[in-house]
Amino acid sequence: MNPWYPGTTHGKSPEGGGGRAMTEKEAKLGEPDPEDGPKKAVAPEEVTAPPEERPFIITGIGASAGGLDALEVFFKHTPPDLGAGYVVVTHMDPEHKSLLPEILQRHTTMPVMQIEQGMQIRPDSVYVIPPNTDLGISGGTFSLEKPSRQRGMRLPIDHFFRWLAQDQDSKAVGILLSGMGHDGVLGLRALKERLGTVLVQDPVTAEFPSMPRSVIVSGLADHIAPADKLPKLLGEYIASYHGIREAKREGREYGKARSKILALIRSRTGEDYSMFKESLVRGRIERRMGLHRIGTIEEYMRYVQEHPREIDILAQEIPTGPNWFFRNADAWGTFRKQALPDLIRSKPDDSTLRVWVSGCATGEQAYSMAIELEEAIASLGRTDEVRYQIFATDIDRDRVVEARDGTYIANIETDVSPERLERFFTKGDNTYQVRPEIREKTVFAQHNILTHPPFLHLDILDVRSLLLYTSPDVVQKLIPLFLYALNPGGILFLGIDYAAPEPPEYFRSIDAAWKIYRRMPTPEGMDIRLELPHAFTAPPAGLQAGEPGTRRGAAEPSVAALAQEWLLEQYAPPAVIVDENGDILYFQGRTGKFLEPHPGKATLNIFAMAREGLHYPLTFALKAAAQEKRVIVREPVSIRINGDEQVIRLTVRPIRRHEGASDLLVVVFEPVQKPVPEHGQPTDNRREERPKEARHSDIEGELAETRARLQHTVEDMQASQEELKSMNEELQSTNEELKSTNEELTSSKEELQSLNEELLTVNAEHQKKIEELSQTNDDMRNLLQSTEIAMLFLDEDLRVRRFTEPVTRIVSLRAGDVGRPITDLMIDIENADLVQDAREVLDTLQMRTKQVRTRDGRWYEMRIVPYRTRENRIEGVVVTFVDITSIKDLEASLRYTRTYAENIIATVREPLVVLDADLRIVSANRSFYTMFRVAPEETEGHLLYDIGNRQWDIPDLRRLLEEILPGQTELEDYEVEHDFPEIGRRTMQLNARQIRSDAGPDLILLAVEDVSERQKPQDAG
Repeated sequence: MNPWYPGTTHGKSPEGGGGRAMTEKEAKLGEPDPEDGPKKAVAPEEVTAPPEERPFIITGIGASAGGLDALEVFFKHTPPDLGAGYVVVTHMDPEHKSLLPEILQRHTTMPVMQIEQGMQIRPDSVYVIPPNTDLGISGGTFSLEKPSRQRGMRLPIDHFFRWLAQDQDSKAVGILLSGMGHDGVLGLRALKERLGTVLVQDPVTAEFPSMPRSVIVSGLADHIAPADKLPKLLGEYIASYHGIREAKREGREYGKARSKILALIRSRTGEDYSMFKESLVRGRIERRMGLHRIGTIEEYMRYVQEHPREIDILAQEIPTGPNWFFRNADAWGTFRKQALPDLIRSKPDDSTLRVWVSGCATGEQAYSMAIELEEAIASLGRTDEVRYQIFATDIDRDRVVEARDGTYIANIETDVSPERLERFFTKGDNTYQVRPEIREKTVFAQHNILTHPPFLHLDILDVRSLLLYTSPDVVQKLIPLFLYALNPGGILFLGIDYAAPEPPEYFRSIDAAWKIYRRMPTPEGMDIRLELPHAFTAPPAGLQAGEPGTRRGAAEPSVAALAQEWLLEQYAPPAVIVDENGDILYFQGRTGKFLEPHPGKATLNIFAMAREGLHYPLTFALKAAAQEKRVIVREPVSIRINGDEQVIRLTVRPIRRHEGASDLLVVVFEPVQKPVPEHGQPTDNRREERPKEARHSDIEGELAETRARLQHTVEDMQASQEELKSMNEELQSTNEELKSTNEELTSSKEELQSLNEELLTVNAEHQKKIEELSQTNDDMRNLLQSTEIAMLFLDEDLRVRRFTEPVTRIVSLRAGDVGRPITDLMIDIENADLVQDAREVLDTLQMRTKQVRTRDGRWYEMRIVPYRTRENRIEGVVVTFVDITSIKDLEASLRYTRTYAENIIATVREPLVVLDADLRIVSANRSFYTMFRVAPEETEGHLLYDIGNRQWDIPDLRRLLEEILPGQTELEDYEVEHDFPEIGRRTMQLNARQIRSDAGPDLILLAVEDVSERQKPQDAG
């Protein structure tokens, strides 16, 4: 948490986005929680960071089509010890199991896991959104919910970024990578409003640049870089964030720098930003310091002075607040049900509701108010009786210009219902524009409530967005202004962000939770006035559209009768009958003196045919008679006829026709005598001397006539404008009809686009999986080829699924034999039934091993095992053939050698015995058994000393075998004399040899020769 930005909210739903509204207990932007104590402004000197665990940055990463490669590159270059937690949100097919955690895990040493309900986020870990869910976060704990839409316009990135902004404030970073559409723009806007930071992949490097470009065009991106450079920027921001947080700065130094920065903003923009909350200003300054990796306020002050563009950016960011349609849905519902009905019912007929929305930003709040008024007035049945006019103001000129245009990206579908979108918006290409009938009733203007005059005579004053970032002491100063600007009975909408004491007694509470008040009448004699810096002049109300003019029709049969009847009564002077547009329908008498054909295209319009001097009086008289429904007489009127001047009386009289038909006008031209000069003196074209009063009267008459003509000219222009407007409305209506026929196709296009993005994401995952499988397949193929093991894979029906090249020497297989039953193939095995053995393995699920021989004489160890899948399903058998021909040859050679040796030993006439290392008898020849009269079963396997009633337990023999022989390996002609129970006393000459072998146990070959007879002659002598 930013130490200068104490208002962190946990456990609350983000505003808008279909979620519930914030409760009154939720923390305010830049304000402490109400439960923590009384609310007051906190001076910089009083703020000390409590001893707490070092917070970590939570980084939300949004990606869509083409984003998988960007995610891999990002995590491949992200150090595993930045101390941030990463949450990956993508567009996925609701019915597809995501492989994204497995794919990303191969590119980072950080643990990658799919999010589960209630999972707590940890630093240096990566979390991936599950399919078919919307993701929220509260207090660092994830929450999952079913999306409101299974297909079509789903915005999971916007949804999570809004939650992240609400939950983490300045500890949040939003990163947007490749993708189609505009998902993420509204969420990143909310994140920046809460002092978060936005990083965006460079659209040039993105496979699908639409999403990154939308954020850049919206002016939300703090840094733009390729995916492999974003981790470095993120690491620098995190280091700077912690450095600023842990730095100890003097409050006086900060206050001095803050005053200089606000002075620079005032000199550059002309606006006073001292009205904003101290925590908000400081938070914005420290956010900019973090982005520029500046550690001290003094360094930032120098940076600002050297880079004037930084002042413009800071001036735009400071007043940024929550900015989406119908923010706090519950507040709007309360306002609609409890405040509006009584106000609308109390307005007299043909009256206008005057509304002021202060702090309108890009217009969502103002247009939301217009929609609510439209629906409320319509529901009360007063559409034709009560109108409304909204004045929407903001301190930022750029935002006012954007609001005036009234065009928003298609993401507002998450905040505005389909019914309202259809009724109040015009669908464009990935945009929605507010309809003209709403825009024309909303006037946007740049306005600073502290320095500019207020709007007066208001019925509704909505200052929720303004109070969100206005300091409490400034709010206290504004309460008298609110009282002054509102009419008695008017509504003051403060909202939950109002942190000052309750308004004075002249406001009665309508709803305490949402701070909605009604302005009460002030006592008689009490004059409420404000000292305003400038005189305030309300902008003129928009002109109401008039009805289109009546088209000229054919003269009806009764026209002549009407004309004759009236003209006969008036002695039938020259006259014409015209309609309200001046088109002549009937001529009476000789009118050539007064009317003449107009050069060019033939026309019968009286205004075009009027002679010189007649046009203006005729225009005035016709318009006045048509509007006032009475006879208009103008005299004297001087007109020029063939160079001479003639004076006439011009009379215009309306003629009412049958019900439903428009009135006609009769224009009568009556010649009159010129005035005769006094004393009978003829005039010489010089002005007669007349009394001053008479001349003044004439001038005033001419002036009045000129004013009347001017007024009628203006009215004519306005009427023409209204007719053009009506025609334009008809064209727009036609255009709307054409657009409405395309809406279903557009909706289908959006759903297809969304589905296409999901399929692209799934396809990218599958492509990665295919690459892995291909690599694994190559590894397995190379492994099998290197081992030269013959392998045969059979399915449950004993059809060939796969085989290796060496098996073709045993089973007649070719590449095209995959899928053929093994029974159709020739198997070159002599002493085994492969098919029967395979079926037995499928039945018993037990491995079978058998040595088999092919017809060419080669031996193989055949092993048959069940084929098991990862889910432990049996889908066939695997048969392997290991070539053991060399082993079999070796065995045969050993058997031959053993037989050969045994035969040699058997033919030797002297006794021989073979001992093992423990002096147990392995074998002995026939001479041994005969000489010492022992049986083989009593001898083999027994200790030498124990056989024949222990007749070989001879000390000299023990010394020979246990002491002498181990050191000499072989010993010859060693004589031993001993009394043997069966054969008597004998002298034995022993020859012993150790037989050492690396392949088996060590042995001792002991040869025994009876030399008793050879020693007798010696004894005799």
